[in-house]
Amino acid sequence: MDWGTELWDQFEVLERHTQWGLDLLDRYVKFVKERTEVEQAYAKQLRSLVKKYLPKRPAKDDPESKFSQQQSFVQILQEVNDFAGQRELVAENLSVRVCLELTKYSQEMKQERKMHFQEGRRAQQQLENGFKQLENSKRKFERDCREAEKAAQTAERLDQDINATKADVEKAKQQAHLRSHMAEESKNEYAAQLQRFNRDQAHFYFSQMPQIFDKLQDMDERRATRLGAGYGLLSEAELEVVPIIAKCLEGMKVAANAVDPKNDSQVLIELHKSGFARPGDVEFEDFSQPMNRAPSDSSLGTPSDGRPELRGPGRSRTKRWPFGKKNKPRPPPLSPLGGPVPSALPNGPPSPRSGRDPLAILSEISKSVKPRLASFRSLRGSRGTVVTEDFSHLPPEQQRKRLQQQLEERSRELQKEVDQREALKKMKDVYEKTPQMGDPASLEPQITETLSNIERLKLEVQKYEAWLAEAESRVLSNRGDSLSRHARPPAPPTSAPPDSSSNSASQDTKESSEEPPSEESQDTPIYTEFDEDFEEEPTSPIGHCVAIYHFEGSSEGTISMAEGEDLSLMEEDKGDGWTRVRRKEGGEGYVPTSYLRVTLN
Repeated sequence: MDWGTELWDQFEVLERHTQWGLDLLDRYVKFVKERTEVEQAYAKQLRSLVKKYLPKRPAKDDPESKFSQQQSFVQILQEVNDFAGQRELVAENLSVRVCLELTKYSQEMKQERKMHFQEGRRAQQQLENGFKQLENSKRKFERDCREAEKAAQTAERLDQDINATKADVEKAKQQAHLRSHMAEESKNEYAAQLQRFNRDQAHFYFSQMPQIFDKLQDMDERRATRLGAGYGLLSEAELEVVPIIAKCLEGMKVAANAVDPKNDSQVLIELHKSGFARPGDVEFEDFSQPMNRAPSDSSLGTPSDGRPELRGPGRSRTKRWPFGKKNKPRPPPLSPLGGPVPSALPNGPPSPRSGRDPLAILSEISKSVKPRLASFRSLRGSRGTVVTEDFSHLPPEQQRKRLQQQLEERSRELQKEVDQREALKKMKDVYEKTPQMGDPASLEPQITETLSNIERLKLEVQKYEAWLAEAESRVLSNRGDSLSRHARPPAPPTSAPPDSSSNSASQDTKESSEEPPSEESQDTPIYTEFDEDFEEEPTSPIGHCVAIYHFEGSSEGTISMAEGEDLSLMEEDKGDGWTRVRRKEGGEGYVPTSYLRVTLN
C-alpha cells in the first residue's frame, strides 16, 4: 500500500503530515542540544567541585598526603574528575553525531519536500487551467446554440409574416444559417476541449500525483528511519562510556577499601614524634632547712660538725655523708649510650667545707631542676621559631628524619654529578681519538664545573652526616626515659645498657671534669658535681632482688634471668632504666629495673 493509491485525494493531509515529521526531527535535535548543554554544565560543575577540594599544596610538601584517608579522598576526587570527563565525552558525541548530522539532514529533507509539493501544485494548476478552458468552451457552445435557435425562430417568423419583404426573409435565413454554423463549431471545440481535459485529469490522478505522493512517502520513511537511528545514538553515546564509568566507580570502591587506620596512626607517629624524653619528677625544695637542722638520713640537714648533707636522686640508702671524709672518686653516672654524663661545671663547685650556707646549695639544686620544666613546656612548641640549616629548631626525631632526607637528596645529586663527570671524560676521550667529532677543549668548562659541584656536594654530605650522627645520638640519649609500669611485662629500656667497663674509668671522669663548660651541661643536676667526694661503691652486694618477669638478655652488657630467680643487687638504677645484678651461678650484667622487685640491705 502506498500513498499514491490510497491517499490520491489527500494532498493537504500529506502536506501537514510531512511538515509534522520535519518538526519532530527539529524538536529532537533541539532536545539533544539542550541535553548536551546539561551534560557540559554537569561536567563543568563536577570539575569545579574537584578543583575546590583537591589539596592546594603539592603532595611532597603536604604531610596530610601521607595518610591513607587523604590519599583515598584524593583518589576519589580524581575518579570524579575522570567521570566528569566521560560526561563531556557524551556531550561531544551527542553534539557531533546527533545535533550536527540531524540538523543537516533536516535541511535536506525540507528542500526535498518543498520540491515535491511544488511539482504537485504545478500539476494541480495545469489541471485547473484545463478545466477552465473546458468551461469556457462549454459556455460558448451553449451561447452559440441559443443564438442559433433564436436566429432560426426569427427567420421562421418573418417567413410567415405577409408584411415582411423578401429581402428581410432572406437576410433572416442567412443569419440563422450563420448562427447554426457557429454553434456547430462551438460544439466541436467543446468536444475537443472536453476530451483533452479528461485525458489530462486521468494523467493527473492516475500517474502524476501518485508519483509525487510516492516520492513524499519515500522521503518521510527515510526521515523516520534516520530519526530512529538518532534515537539510538542517544543510548549508544551512554553505552560507550559505561565501561570507563564502571572503572571510575570501581576506583572509588578501591579507594574506600584502601583506608588503613593502623597505618595512619603509624604515619602520625612518624610525622610528629619529637624524640624528647619525658620530663622527670619535679624535685622537692625544702625551705624548712634553716629552721630544722636536725641531721637525718632522708633529708637535707646540717650535721653536728656544721657541714650540710646533700642527697641526690638515684643514690643508695646506705650512702653516708658525702663530705665526711675524702674517698676515692665514684665513677660518673652513665648516659643511655653508656658514656659518662658531662659535669655541670668544669672544675666543680667549691667544697661545702668553705662554710657555704645550705640554702645556697639548695638554690643551685633548684636551678638545675627548673630547666627541666622549661624543656617540658618547650614540647608544646612556640611561634617565631628560627629555621636553621641543621634543623635544630625541630624536635630530635623530626630533625633526624629531615637530615636523613637531605642526606639522601645530596647523595643522589652527588651520584648524578659523578655519572656526568664519567660521561664527560668518555666524551673527551672520544674527541681526542677522533678530532673530527669535536674539540676536547670545549668540554673543559663542563668538567671543571662538574668537579666543583662534586666537591661542594661531598662537603655537604659530610656536613649532613655529622649532623645526622649528632641527631641520632641525641635521639638515643632521650630514649632512656622509663615508662609507667603495667601488670604485664613492660618493655625494656630502649637505650643500650651501660658498659660495665666504664665503672672503673675513674680517670676518664677526672678528664671529663676538666672539659670547658657547655650550655647542655646546665641541665645536669648539681649533685653530680660532688661525685668525686662520694665513697667508693662496695664490691659486695648492696641488696637482693627477685625477677618478676623473664628476660632474655640478648644485647651486649645484659644478662638473662628467669621469672622468680633470686639475684644479688650490685648497683642501683642510675635513672637510665637498667640495674646491675649478679646471678648465684656466676655472671654479672644489667637487667631492666622494671623487671625486678628490689630489697636493699
